Amino acid sequence: MSECVIYDAVRTPRGKGRATGSLHTIPPIELATTVLKAIADRNDVPTERFADVILGCVEPVKEQGGNLPRIAALYAGYDQSVPGVQVNRFCASGLVATNMAAALVMSGQADFAVGGGVESMSRVPMGASRGPWATDPQVAAETKFVPQGISADLMATLYGYTRQDCDALAVRSQERAAQAWAEDRFSGSIIPVLDRNGVLMLDRDEHMRPGASLDSLGALKPAFTALGEQYGFDAVALQRYPTLERIEHIHHAGNSSGIVDGAAAVLVGTRQGGLDHGLTPRARIVSFASIGSEPTIMLTGPADAAQRALDRAGLTAADIDLWEINEAFAAVVLRFADVLGLDHDRVNVNGGAIALGHPLGATGAMILGTLLDEMERRDLRFGCAALCVGAGMGTATIIERIEA
Repeated sequence: MSECVIYDAVRTPRGKGRATGSLHTIPPIELATTVLKAIADRNDVPTERFADVILGCVEPVKEQGGNLPRIAALYAGYDQSVPGVQVNRFCASGLVATNMAAALVMSGQADFAVGGGVESMSRVPMGASRGPWATDPQVAAETKFVPQGISADLMATLYGYTRQDCDALAVRSQERAAQAWAEDRFSGSIIPVLDRNGVLMLDRDEHMRPGASLDSLGALKPAFTALGEQYGFDAVALQRYPTLERIEHIHHAGNSSGIVDGAAAVLVGTRQGGLDHGLTPRARIVSFASIGSEPTIMLTGPADAAQRALDRAGLTAADIDLWEINEAFAAVVLRFADVLGLDHDRVNVNGGAIALGHPLGATGAMILGTLLDEMERRDLRFGCAALCVGAGMGTATIIERIEA
């Protein structure tokens, strides 16, 4: 099996995912094209060497449908020989797309490939594709479907995480993200978004609330109480977890991931390909894994995926210097750290999706790039990126930094 290395990772800033957000007027094709152009411009590789463009997208309908990656590659000026495909593993789509690109290289089928993702949540809202898991009553009943917010509160109740635990993690995410921006830690990877007239629309993540405190978060009402109690989803969850008397609703907008727009791209390839074009490899893909988990609680998969990736690499959690776990909800991060025995000083050190936002199909590729940037800044060796996934799944990728 061939070695696969990472040459570059870029992302747009995250724009608020509503009509007043700075990226709302930018179609998703433009977001994807922005990062694909940057990958081509920043790396002296003829695009005909790219074996594929693989982008994650969780709602591949309307403006995000029609094989957006292929059209974005053409629109970005890539050679017409470059194919494109979009993939959907819910929240892990961007990381899975990058893993698929890496698999092409590892299997000897590509010298270079591009992975990444795109999601314009302000223009194509979550749930727009109306999949049967949530919309077909028979399917939902037989699989014990509940909305993900109920799953997050179920997780907190089952494992004993309090409202204060979750709010404290959220405040830490905001503080770390603010510090990261103040110290320009993202500057090497952020690609500003321009409109079609070349006017700057956004060059900085805009979802952050750096003034958040335990007091301000404490004033917010739980977001999923009505879904659970009035619409009956608590009862569905308790069918699966009958040892619980009730579900404590503790998650809200301040300790859950933000709805945002954005895109990301990662260039992977062989060592020889890089030598041919004068590129310096930044890290190698050590291992990756995706797993299935119990679908009602749905959010416990990242630790099992990370453990499988560790086992494949012959590593332990103690060998990993830095972790990125998507902050879908605060309880997800708390459980992930507890299962793997992690010190929070090594987890999401630049904040996470609670502060920065979670552009569904792009987040996995974004956090992989953030992980690599921070590993270089701190001169660390091993890092792991992981995400929970709807319907009960998890995905994780381990990388090893290559010293220049």
